[in-house]
Amino acid sequence: MSQLPIFISGLDLANLVVNSDLLQISCGAIKDLQTESSSDQQDSCSLSLRYKLHKKSKYTHIAFTTSTLSRKELLQQGGDLVSSTTLKELEFPIFDFLCSETNRSFSIHRAASTLFKAHFKELSQLKTQIQDSKTGELLSTPLIVTGHSIGGSVASLFTLWLLDNIKQPLQKNQPPPKLPLCVTFGSPFIGNQGLQQAILECSNWNSCFLHVVGNKDLFPKTSIAHNDTTQSVSEDYKAFGTFILCSEKGCACVDDLVVVSRLLESTRRQASCESQEIDYYAEIVNDLRSKVIIRGNSQLDLSFVQPLIKAGIILQLEAIGVEMTTQQQQKKEDNNNLISMLEEREKVLMAERAKTRDSKNNLNQIKIKMAQLEWYKKFCKKKEIGYYDCYKNQLWRSDRDVTRLKKFLTNYWKNLVESAQRKPQKEGAFIRAAWLYAGRNYRRMVEPLDIAEYYRDNGNRDYQTHGRSRHYILLEQWQEEDDAKKLTSSPNNKKKEDVAGILTEDSCFWAKVEDALISCKLLKAETSCPVEKQSAKENLDMFEQYAMEQINNYAVSPEIFLKQSSFVKWWKLFQGIMETSHDSPLSDFMKNERYLQYEKRSASFR
Repeated sequence: MSQLPIFISGLDLANLVVNSDLLQISCGAIKDLQTESSSDQQDSCSLSLRYKLHKKSKYTHIAFTTSTLSRKELLQQGGDLVSSTTLKELEFPIFDFLCSETNRSFSIHRAASTLFKAHFKELSQLKTQIQDSKTGELLSTPLIVTGHSIGGSVASLFTLWLLDNIKQPLQKNQPPPKLPLCVTFGSPFIGNQGLQQAILECSNWNSCFLHVVGNKDLFPKTSIAHNDTTQSVSEDYKAFGTFILCSEKGCACVDDLVVVSRLLESTRRQASCESQEIDYYAEIVNDLRSKVIIRGNSQLDLSFVQPLIKAGIILQLEAIGVEMTTQQQQKKEDNNNLISMLEEREKVLMAERAKTRDSKNNLNQIKIKMAQLEWYKKFCKKKEIGYYDCYKNQLWRSDRDVTRLKKFLTNYWKNLVESAQRKPQKEGAFIRAAWLYAGRNYRRMVEPLDIAEYYRDNGNRDYQTHGRSRHYILLEQWQEEDDAKKLTSSPNNKKKEDVAGILTEDSCFWAKVEDALISCKLLKAETSCPVEKQSAKENLDMFEQYAMEQINNYAVSPEIFLKQSSFVKWWKLFQGIMETSHDSPLSDFMKNERYLQYEKRSASFR
């Protein structure tokens, strides 16, 4: 009786492809393409690539393959990598979309990139047949992109190219776009850690790739052999996607990418390997339907499932062709080390899954804590001091409670901004657009509290240069970029929206008030030198103009005019040191107490 396959993870994808004939369809498409290509003289050329588009009633298929001569030549050459910088120098920056602010470069399989570049014109024409050039939507779905050996590597690159052009919906109520599925057979890893990171950072991309690898196929293990010879970890091949590892005894489905590399290394050492043709995989695929998929339960108590985890790991290793009954001492030690590593990885994964379940409550927590800050803001307004000055002076116990709220919200948004930065350009832009409104409200509500803490320490000044967190800068920058794209919205509508929120539009407003207060003190102090006094006067002139612009645009909250606010304190100091003849729009506004009508007038916009 054949060994049962053990599916560690990636169960949904494994069930889909095994039970829906997708693997059989993919194998068949590759075999048909190879049959058609066998009599073609071009097929004997070095590093030739063949592909074909199949449009069926229920699906569309694109198959890629190369000649046997090409695969043998690549085995002799090894699998060196070419960097994204080199590709750009070669005037082929087609995959630069994978770079981000925190992941500035990557490397891909040289032979795969060479094939892709050599056939770029034809592949571009192929792309127009299956993807709308404006919207990026797939014209025929479901789309299956498949390939064998180095042809599978090209299939993976082609799929990444398609994914980059598929636009994400900006509205939450819009359905997600339909994505292609890439199925490869006996393909080597195609990139380094930079490529792996770029794909993993895109929420849906990693799930678009399924790689079938047989234990007796040498070609997909050339990546592992390459890693043994490299001097730099950055030039090591890294995996992505989900893997179905197979032998004549069974198979295992694995999406833990660290485990994939270790398992392939074990089968490379213990099994006699040679480069296998697609017929080898066709036999494996046909046998898969007769197997049973065993599901695990990661929510069980870890101490209870520990023996089951170890038993499952041993069955899995046997299923993919690792010899577990060996009498050789070295192999026994290697197997025990491998089992221990897999056990530790499974513990980590179970803990991460539990953490993911807990994180789903974060959104509700964010809403609750923002609502609590709103309550605090109203509470302070009733005390006629405003929440900025109330928090700065720490007048009540509730002020200390706000510190905990601020810390929770700031940690959440810092992590979200860092995550968006790590994403490739288009994926990061989608995240930013989806969260801009909430991010704007967070910044306008919470950053004043950070400013209050900064100026609470006497001697601090110029918050925007020396104290401002980068995540606030990026949130504001992304908001400005989004506003620039929405020039069609009228200024009046913008005023209504901002004033209705009762939040000061410029989240650094209070920092400018504090710096204006410092300038007043410098201008008044007898110890200030002439240069300091001149600089302070210029700063006050600029702040006076800025404050009036904000008032005219209804861009500040009415609470800045509360009797105990820092803004009113500044005005009194400023009025006391300026000449009696000083006249300005702000002076007229304040002296005639027109600010008393400001809240009533702003309320009319709501």
